[in-house]
Amino acid sequence: MLNPDLEHKLIIGTRIDATTYEDACDRIQTWATNQTSCYIVAANVHVVMTGYWQRNYQKIINNAALVTPDGMPLVWAMRLLGVKRQSRVYGPDLMLAWCDRAAKYGIPIFLYGGTEAMLAKLQNNLERRFPRLTIAGSYAPPFRPLTPEEEALDRERIQATGAKVVFVGLGCPKQEEWMSRQQGKLKAVMVGIGAAFSFHSGEVAQAPRWMMRLGWEWLYRLAREPKRLWRRYLINNPTFSILFGLQLLDRWIGIRSHRQQI
Repeated sequence: MLNPDLEHKLIIGTRIDATTYEDACDRIQTWATNQTSCYIVAANVHVVMTGYWQRNYQKIINNAALVTPDGMPLVWAMRLLGVKRQSRVYGPDLMLAWCDRAAKYGIPIFLYGGTEAMLAKLQNNLERRFPRLTIAGSYAPPFRPLTPEEEALDRERIQATGAKVVFVGLGCPKQEEWMSRQQGKLKAVMVGIGAAFSFHSGEVAQAPRWMMRLGWEWLYRLAREPKRLWRRYLINNPTFSILFGLQLLDRWIGIRSHRQQI
């Protein structure tokens, strides 16, 4: 963790930072300029619950340089825990915000993940939207687990391009585990952005913004990909609500007990 002074909250044991798009981009720019090897996680309920079930994964999240509240349930949770003005810092939008910043300051990026076809569409769309953006390279690794030798070759491939920021689209928990293994070995800022490659390549449609604001994005995605996502949303979401409710209750009891002692 590079930001001991940054306000954060633990939500069911997972650290979520009180940040904004501008703050996140400022930090990425500083780290990229200094060639700091670190990683950023855009956390949603799926990430938090995966961390709850898999404590080693939770440690990976909590050791990130920055953990943004990617989903509206985490934004609401942060507000209930005292960060009253917390707003959403959504992975796909953070990617666009950073591409805009990178284009202005000439900071090269690398795209890692997805498929070759997806990366071609993604690169084309990003270059049209940000004409001055330098995409130093891209690579779609095999979907199977990589050997240590293959990971080393991928690091060399990325490093050779001179990219300062690497967007990683391997999905949860694979992308966070990959970034954690590269920390200290790859001199770049790694940003895990989940489905952003699918969205910005045009291969998968995003939920309407009004649904996002209401926290109904999960319903839109479930309707489009029920076989793949039913377990994530129909089990994780209710369990998250129960566990966070218990966390709030425990906090309220603790505050009340402290006041009574005073």
